[in-house]
Amino acid sequence: MSNLGYVGLGVMGSRMADRLLAKGHSLSGYNRTRSKAQWLIDKGMKWAGSPREAAAATDVTFSMVTNSAALEEIANGPDGVIAGLSPGKIWVDMSTVSPAVNRALVARVREKGADMLDSPVSGSVITLEQGKLTMMVGGRKESFDRIQPILLDIGPKATYVGDNGLAVAMKIATNLSLTAQMLAFSEGVLLAEKSGIPREIAVEVLTHSAIASPMVQYRGPFVLKMPEEAWFDVNMMQKDLLLALELGRQVDVPLPTTSLTNEYLSAARGMGLAKQDFAIIFEVLARMSGVSKNDHSDSSH
Repeated sequence: MSNLGYVGLGVMGSRMADRLLAKGHSLSGYNRTRSKAQWLIDKGMKWAGSPREAAAATDVTFSMVTNSAALEEIANGPDGVIAGLSPGKIWVDMSTVSPAVNRALVARVREKGADMLDSPVSGSVITLEQGKLTMMVGGRKESFDRIQPILLDIGPKATYVGDNGLAVAMKIATNLSLTAQMLAFSEGVLLAEKSGIPREIAVEVLTHSAIASPMVQYRGPFVLKMPEEAWFDVNMMQKDLLLALELGRQVDVPLPTTSLTNEYLSAARGMGLAKQDFAIIFEVLARMSGVSKNDHSDSSH
């Protein structure tokens, strides 16, 4: 069993920390809001007073925060992760951030004789709880080999994709499809609904059809009832799409569906829906279609 740290115990981070505790690892955790981590403390997680404390007390420190700015915040300064690192320690960041930001931090981590890997995840709350979350990992192969058994305690598959920054690039390349799929699914539901098919039936058919990716299967039903707590909110998803568009410009890949779906997320923010799960783009399209919120089976428009 390993001596692990976890910084950033949000919706996903806290559940990953919970899985590591359940596998018998010793865990020291830090979160900006301590009360959100209390349930993990009750399960035996040691509380770290800062990111530095979490890193200093452990051999491998994981982190998962919302964006590049939040990553820099937990990394830097006298209380940051880097200040707590020493030779032989490994920092595994699971956030989806700019590859350039990741690589700049790696250089600073290595100055301390430690190493850093980027290991973003593919999946959501439900895939994580079912033990089906997959990870992609970028960095030195020997560091990946060292922590792979720990990653496999979180989920069934951890794929080494290459050098530092490439796992976050892979994650960005993956995430751009989520909103595009959700928008296409929403178009299908609304086209069926306004033709006279009840929304519940349209969702039932589509989530069991050839277009039913795992994401469509678990997020499609959100068009009937949104979750009380967003799994991945509009702002977070838009951050990923903007990272994709930035990367696309850098490597000369046009991203037409990404550009379009990004505008629907801007529309959602304009409608005051930024804190909702990104599946709320259904609501944006529904309003444009003249379909009201609770209008499931009314096709009289």
